[in-house]
Parts: sequence; C-alpha cells; structure tokens
Amino acid sequence: MMSIYDAMRDRLVNGHFKPEQRLKATDLGVEFGCSASAMRETLFRLSTVGLVDFQEQRGFRLPASSLKLQQELTQMRILLECEGVCLSIRFGDLGWEARLTAAHHKLRHIESRVKVDTTDRDTLILWTQAELEFHQTLLEACGSTLLMTMHEMVYQQFRQQLITNDRMFRFVPENIDQHQDIIDAALGRDEELVCKRLITHLSRSLVDAEAAPLNVSQAARRQPGVKSSSR
Repeated sequence: MMSIYDAMRDRLVNGHFKPEQRLKATDLGVEFGCSASAMRETLFRLSTVGLVDFQEQRGFRLPASSLKLQQELTQMRILLECEGVCLSIRFGDLGWEARLTAAHHKLRHIESRVKVDTTDRDTLILWTQAELEFHQTLLEACGSTLLMTMHEMVYQQFRQQLITNDRMFRFVPENIDQHQDIIDAALGRDEELVCKRLITHLSRSLVDAEAAPLNVSQAARRQPGVKSSSR
C-alpha cells in the first residue's frame, strides 16, 4: 500500500495543485484518512526535499512557478546525469545492463500511451515514476549514494516545475526517440556519446540556453588517462 508521503509526493510532482496554493493539513488529512498532525509531518518532510514551501505563521504552500529554478534544476540534472552515467558505464555489469533495458522497456510502453493535451493524472504519475526509474537506473552503478540521492531530489523538483510550466506534452514523440538514443549509447559503453545525447535531451528544458554554464558538458569529459569504455 502506498504511503501518505509517496501519494502526496506524486500529487505535488504531477500538477495536482496550483503554484503557491495553500496546503491545509486538516483538509488533506480528511482526504487521506489520517490525522492533521500526521499530514503536517508529511508536508514538513516534503518541504525538506523542496517540494513544499513552509513558513512559520503561514503554513505550507506549493512552490511558486519559477523559470529561474527550472533553469538551475535542468543544469544540475545535466551535470549529475553525465557524471553518473559515465561512472555506471565504467563500473556497471551485465546485471546493470539488464535492469536498464527493463526500465527503458517500461518507460517506452508508458510514453507511447501519453496523449497530447489529454493525459489523465494516473497515466501522468506512472510516466513520472517510469522516467525517474529509467534515469536513476542509468546512474545506479556509479557507486555514489550521495549522487543518487541528490539526483532524485533534483529530478522531483525539476518535474514539478516542468509540469507547472508545460502541460501540453507535444515533446513526447521526441522524448521516445531520445530515450532510445540514450540507452543505445549507454549499452554501447560510449561515454562521450551518451553524455552528448543526455545534454541534447535535457537542454530542451533550459529556459535560456545562452545562460547555461559554458562548461555544462564538462561532466562528459573523461578523466585524465581514462578512455571511453567500449566493447
């Protein structure tokens, strides 16, 4: 059974609430069948990962829509994912390849069901979960728990901002092709190519590409003396 925390997180990330909407623990507690104090604890936990704003005397609110924040989160995803996937390529085994293939198959199936302008909330939640699973599986063999934890937190905030600013989903056909390109490069153990394709995929969400760090692709660079893996 899904926890209250997980259910609230899915709502927060998938456009159930409006930007800056007040989140009343009493009302939400009734809806979820829990006490107001249990809901306040849940909302406070969600505030620690950036999905809820909390201020004394004002309570809990959904974060404001912020193009600046979307820009920063996109840049951070690029840096974390390029570094993480390069390490996964170096250290990942056949089991990692199998898990990555399975995660991509699941994501492709769900993305093929996403419809422009008409996607229902349940499908949207499944899509968000599947996309996070795919991108996290890309990184899971990197050997860094901290990188993985940071990436999940950044991804959830990124998705919250993206859904707030774009509910049309006209990019889905392109998304399917780009995810295929990414997994092909990862399974081909080509660090430079997978980073190039990740950057292409994620840069679409940059509000101002000119304002992105000039070195945003530096994470794709090999360490001194280390060659791209190949098979």
